[in-house]
Amino acid sequence: MLRASKNLSKLQRFYTSGVQRVVAIRREDNSVWERRAPLAPHHVKLLVKNGVKVLVQPSNRRAYNMAEYAAVGAKVQEDISEAPVIIGVKVVPIDVLQPNKTYVFFSHTIKAQEANMPLLDAMLEKNIRLIDYEKMVDSQDKRVVAFGKYAGVSGMINILHGMGLRLLALGHHTPFMHIGPSHNYRNSGMASQAIRDAGYEISLGRMPQSIGPLTFVFTGSGNVSQGAQEIFQDLPHEYVEPEHLPKVAKHGSTKKVYGCVVSREDHLFNKETKKFEAEEFEQHPELYASNFALNIAPYASCIINGIYYAPNSPRLISIPDAKNLLQPQLQPWLPTSPGCPQLPHRLLAICDISADPGGSIEFMKECTTIDSPFCLYDADQNMETERFSGDGVLICSIDNMPAQIPREATDFFGSLLLPYIPDLINSNANEPFTEMEASPVVKNAVITSGGSLTPNFEYIKKLREQKSQQAKAQSVARSSVQKVLILGAGYVSAPVVDYLTRDTRISVTVAAQIKEEVDKLAQTYPNTEPVLLELHRSQNEVEDLIKDHDLVISLLPYALHPEIAKLCIKYRTNMVTASYCSPAMQELHSAARDAGITIMNEVGVDPGIDHMLAMECFDEVKLHGGKINSFVSYCGGLPAPENSENPLRYKFSWSPRGVLYNIISPAKYLQNGKIVEIEGDGGLLKSTKKMNFLPGFHLEGFPNRDSLPYSKMYNIESAHTILRGTLRYSGFSESAEGLLRVGLISPDPHPKLHPGGPDITWREFISELVKQPNDILTDSLRDHVFDELGGSYPRLQVLEELGLFDDELVDKKGSPLDTLSNYLSKRLSYAPGERDMIVMRHDVGLQWADGKEEMRNIDFVVYGNPKGYTAMAATVGYPTGIAAKMIIDAEIQAKGMVLPFSADIYRPILQRLKSEGFEAREKSEILK
Repeated sequence: MLRASKNLSKLQRFYTSGVQRVVAIRREDNSVWERRAPLAPHHVKLLVKNGVKVLVQPSNRRAYNMAEYAAVGAKVQEDISEAPVIIGVKVVPIDVLQPNKTYVFFSHTIKAQEANMPLLDAMLEKNIRLIDYEKMVDSQDKRVVAFGKYAGVSGMINILHGMGLRLLALGHHTPFMHIGPSHNYRNSGMASQAIRDAGYEISLGRMPQSIGPLTFVFTGSGNVSQGAQEIFQDLPHEYVEPEHLPKVAKHGSTKKVYGCVVSREDHLFNKETKKFEAEEFEQHPELYASNFALNIAPYASCIINGIYYAPNSPRLISIPDAKNLLQPQLQPWLPTSPGCPQLPHRLLAICDISADPGGSIEFMKECTTIDSPFCLYDADQNMETERFSGDGVLICSIDNMPAQIPREATDFFGSLLLPYIPDLINSNANEPFTEMEASPVVKNAVITSGGSLTPNFEYIKKLREQKSQQAKAQSVARSSVQKVLILGAGYVSAPVVDYLTRDTRISVTVAAQIKEEVDKLAQTYPNTEPVLLELHRSQNEVEDLIKDHDLVISLLPYALHPEIAKLCIKYRTNMVTASYCSPAMQELHSAARDAGITIMNEVGVDPGIDHMLAMECFDEVKLHGGKINSFVSYCGGLPAPENSENPLRYKFSWSPRGVLYNIISPAKYLQNGKIVEIEGDGGLLKSTKKMNFLPGFHLEGFPNRDSLPYSKMYNIESAHTILRGTLRYSGFSESAEGLLRVGLISPDPHPKLHPGGPDITWREFISELVKQPNDILTDSLRDHVFDELGGSYPRLQVLEELGLFDDELVDKKGSPLDTLSNYLSKRLSYAPGERDMIVMRHDVGLQWADGKEEMRNIDFVVYGNPKGYTAMAATVGYPTGIAAKMIIDAEIQAKGMVLPFSADIYRPILQRLKSEGFEAREKSEILK
């Protein structure tokens, strides 16, 4: 009041000096909903009384009508050119800007906003002095003129209305249904009465019990938050601290609602020190992270966000965070029945009053409007604006919410502005800025004057240049789309290319050493470019390719992944591979994280889909209060039964080396709390067991390497049994035993197999292995091999049927293992019209809180299509392509070496695999 009296005395001095000041209030034409004005009639009355001539442009849209302004002495007229100072609320159309004037409004230019740069240029050209309300701040840099409170008031009314609609769509009538959108009320008092009426019903216990306690989380404590809380307090309420939210979510009352005000120190922390320092955060926000999505959002029914988002600041909720928050969350303490369904998850609604697309709420990409105030976001990046019955969270993010309560907003804003009117109307755009006499609040808010940016805002020029460069880069990115490099054009590349090129924003380069393969892919799929590349001879070309792409998918042998990963780290290029995350890859985790890139591993079928199906089961069980007692998993890529008639009962859709090498590898697993170790060099073949879960297939299985790390990786330390195994048709182990006994699966170099050595036939090489002369008669050789095989005719028959007693020349590859692998890749390859299949089985033993035990069986069986993809190619290629696209679309943001063990990754991949026709079947049996 003291400031107002002091400034109004300036008006009196103007009047007594004989110089009449003229100010104009322009009409608002930025939006059909814009009914606010910078000053209300009672403010104008004070100005007129003190000798100020006030011109008001006619407008039938303004909440205060023209007659009310005329009644207090304002001149209502179209022509406002007489006024040297023109004030408004929102941006002014360029074509109505009058030169050599002072304009006062929200210009939205201080961040070099691209859309308003033509407006800024026009004001510079027309010698306009621009004063921006947003920069009218006090000595603590706090805004002194703003609509913030009524943005909060309107936003809170809107979101309560929206919650009524959302809950009804989910099957629940609530008292919120009697609350309308904020513009339906003459004033906030009428809205408050409707909200108090709803609150009375809530206090009587008329909220459905199956909804559970409702919690409203307010971010920040400024005007926006305070305005929203004023409305919230019309409901029966109780405030709680953030640390009490979990307890409230479980044990709170449904006869009231709960509020929680979250300040910066409640969720922000320095990544290194884990502490919050306000000054440090303001100077270096990039040093901070937020645990809001982890510690606060899971317990919120509605989030009211009113905080300003600055670049490099941690987000409240990222796109991956949303995937976790919007997954089904059972609340077993709440009643449920077909007529009273529980909510799918706690988070019902978000009111993002800050209205900063892609800001604090990352997935809020576009503002909503007063005409269409809500959208439903389903965590799969889908937005629904017509119906609210589907999956997701309701979002309200209107960027001009105070326009819905125009009279009160005008009264509030005008009262804040009135003390500064004397300084504003004293402005003369034709005088040098240095000679302007005004308080620091006003003078420091002058953006343009004399055809130039004022010293405080010269940064806008540099910022424009930076944004222009960024815009050009983004434009180039949009026009050239996201570039994906696929290294290797083998068995699984086609489904990857197929999936990615469905999106016209993605171009694919396939680089491999076989011209026919890359050319075929380029001819089959759009936006696909072939590159002939011999990896071991073209290091510089590989680097150039990686540098020129946004993401690399390595379908190369797993031993080459670390070298590719190092190049991806060097050039900050994301990477995806379906292979195991080997120790060599794990060593690169920190380097990849520091480079800010994602290297996604193990997103094939095994490893990959096996992880995802297991984690989906584990997480669902834990959500319902159970624990995992045992996990036994087997998987195998096999020929379809009708194509399995060969000595190994096996065929190869890619290199056999891994299959054969696994035979001589050791294994380790947990059985009833005891560690079982199997030695290498064939010990696995002696531990083979018959598998009866799908009896029609006649399968056998044996352990696969070390299963023990999965206790921690899967977070199932409660399990007493953990085994991951390999499936084959019965008879495979016996046949493989024969190959092993004669030394054909040895990985050690053999002098007779040196690529530069003399020719040798298979019969001669077998003779060498069993230490017989090369010219031995075939029948005699068979007798010696028979003895070597322990007197087993079936094993002997395997070697014979594979042609290993023939006089065919050996294609020498250095070691018996590599040479045999090369031979079998041709001898036991799939013929045209033949098909393969994937068989996977998870047996998960569960125990519930009441002591009941259950066994869940998850079967995943996929057949190849002779006219399309093999089962192996499809189940490796599609999840790899899906994961790659999720990284491109920022659905996966974790940095470093990443595995598909978290719900925000595995759930979308499994869901999208279902749409491709790949779905597991689950059955369950209660044991006791």
